[in-house]
Amino acid sequence: MKAFFTSILLCLSLTIFAQSKIVKGQITEYNISTEKTYQITGTVSDEQGQPLSLVRVMIKDGVGSATTNTKGEYSITVGSNDKALVFYYPGMKITELAFTLKNLTVNCRLTKDLVDHSLIKHTSQKTKWFDPKNDQQKSYCNPLNIDYNFEPYNKENKISCRSTADPLIVPYKGEYYLFCTNQNGFYVSKDLSKWKFVFSGFQRKPTDDDQCAPAVEVIGDTIVMLGSTYKDLPVWYSTNPKEGRWKRLAETAILPHWDPDLFLNDDGRLYLYYGSSNEFPIKVAEYDRSTFRPKSVVHDLFGLKPEVHGWERFGMNNDDSVSLKPFIEGAYMTKHDNKYYLQYGAPGTEFKVYADGVYVADQPFGPFVYQQHNPFSYKPGGFVLGAGHGGTFKDNYSNYWHVATCMLSLRETFERRIGLYPAGFDMDGVMFANTAFGDYPTSIPQATENHQKGNFTGWMLLSLNKKTSASSSDSIYTPENASDENMRTYWAAKSGQAGEWFEMDLGVVDQVNAIQVNYYEHKANQFGKAMDVYHQYKIYGSTDGTNWELIVDKSDNDQDVPHDYVELLQPANVRYLKIENIHTASGNFALMDLRVFGKAAGVIPETVQKLTVNRDKKDSRNAIISWKAQPNVYGYNVYFGTAADKQYNCITVYNNNSYNFRGLDKGTAYYFSIEALSETGVSQKSKTVFVK
Repeated sequence: MKAFFTSILLCLSLTIFAQSKIVKGQITEYNISTEKTYQITGTVSDEQGQPLSLVRVMIKDGVGSATTNTKGEYSITVGSNDKALVFYYPGMKITELAFTLKNLTVNCRLTKDLVDHSLIKHTSQKTKWFDPKNDQQKSYCNPLNIDYNFEPYNKENKISCRSTADPLIVPYKGEYYLFCTNQNGFYVSKDLSKWKFVFSGFQRKPTDDDQCAPAVEVIGDTIVMLGSTYKDLPVWYSTNPKEGRWKRLAETAILPHWDPDLFLNDDGRLYLYYGSSNEFPIKVAEYDRSTFRPKSVVHDLFGLKPEVHGWERFGMNNDDSVSLKPFIEGAYMTKHDNKYYLQYGAPGTEFKVYADGVYVADQPFGPFVYQQHNPFSYKPGGFVLGAGHGGTFKDNYSNYWHVATCMLSLRETFERRIGLYPAGFDMDGVMFANTAFGDYPTSIPQATENHQKGNFTGWMLLSLNKKTSASSSDSIYTPENASDENMRTYWAAKSGQAGEWFEMDLGVVDQVNAIQVNYYEHKANQFGKAMDVYHQYKIYGSTDGTNWELIVDKSDNDQDVPHDYVELLQPANVRYLKIENIHTASGNFALMDLRVFGKAAGVIPETVQKLTVNRDKKDSRNAIISWKAQPNVYGYNVYFGTAADKQYNCITVYNNNSYNFRGLDKGTAYYFSIEALSETGVSQKSKTVFVK
């Protein structure tokens, strides 16, 4: 029915356009009929039938109007395409009346307007679990809770979805600056937990990207930034970026740099690494810091070798050798202990196996040698998938971190999110990123840490496949989709109205420490940034499903929080959780998942037995990993690496006791181990399995 009325309105608007002339006003354009006109007359009275003077009579969706006299009479000129009149008088209901050209008399009786039309103001209440005025988190949870831009590029296809990718974080004047693709600005944080958006428009021409995959470097007290381009885009700089004001350092960096990275060596020399291609290698040139022009020849460095490196193969599980050759992209340089670690992403941003590898050299120009432990940033399982095309930085305590792109690719191929992972270099100089529990609550650094152990808080997932219900469901988007630990499915209510709710039964009374509310943009109509995009909700808890207590109140929140993470001030002991919508950013109230973290009572799982890795004899890039299923567990972490004490990579597997792994390198031996995950905790790791 909605589509029918839309069609009728479209036809009507086309008819009006054809028989009207367009007049440009001060703000917008409007139509004035150029065909035969008609006079409509009538009277306007109040509820007692007394005539009302000075009533404004207006043509609906038009500019013509008239005013009633002391007898309540009016006369107004209309065209053949006008269909209704609107009557306005202070204190009375604004009334719309249709008319036809066969009856040119329209009388109106106005009634008092007793409705309060002001916006409802909410005040968030403090509870013993959450204080809206003092929300000081000690942890965060991926994907990062930033106000991902509604992409402005899919209006023609009517696809409204959020996205960003290709992130890097640079410390600057004691804070952290996050830059990523097409956000009309950047983000600033004091502690890597809460991020504040700073608007800075870098789009110079309508067809340009707004700083796609930007490169950023701090040179003294100045931040320098440039975006991906094959054309002439400026090089920007600022000494006070939080003002949103940037100036041109140069009109262009000359070279056709896509996915660039600026690297300032400690000898003061500046380099530009770049490249995004399934044909050509990563490149580098030295740059003049004063003119920002290349001052060396361009060096070709390295490309992909998918015939040797299994993880570089194209496809969702490195299983597509037909569609396209894999892409090498996202160069990023980190210097550590006089070694140069040039990182790169592969095989494609739309796949769960999107990862970062690294080559190592003694000089900025190379030669570069492939690190045996690759990929170093890898996350093909869990709620957040993918950890490619990122950047590595040191925090204020000299801990390394790796920020990377996460795959979503649900409504649009380049629909993506961002994840942040502890990283570092071991005693042998091997670079790693710790993605184990990479989408669980992660402690925020307070001092120098051992990132080989990670920053997992120990709060387990309590929400996987739990029984759910909701106020309504729109079509196939049913409640169980919001407890399946899958970003690519979601529940959607039939509307975005206040009062829509989603409920989860944890099965037993559990200790809840944190909740992550992951929204999705079902039937959204937002494109680009806007100040009125925000979320408001309340979360209630119950032990019996009948008596409810308010746990989290964000009813006056004015922030856009698409992956809102709430760390409770103290654990809530509940069995049931209910989230009630007050305001959603755009479209229907919809959740990818309501993720609940804490601890259940009971013993931790036993050590997993019979871990077996059967490497394919015909293609040693492939292996089938299997193990004996454990009772009372919901998942497993499979670890692997190039030495028994270097099992840095992790594959999270839910609801299964095997995994088809296609990310091994030919000619490399590996070590594997496994641990079980349950709501009560994590088992001891199994014995290590060596695989030639």
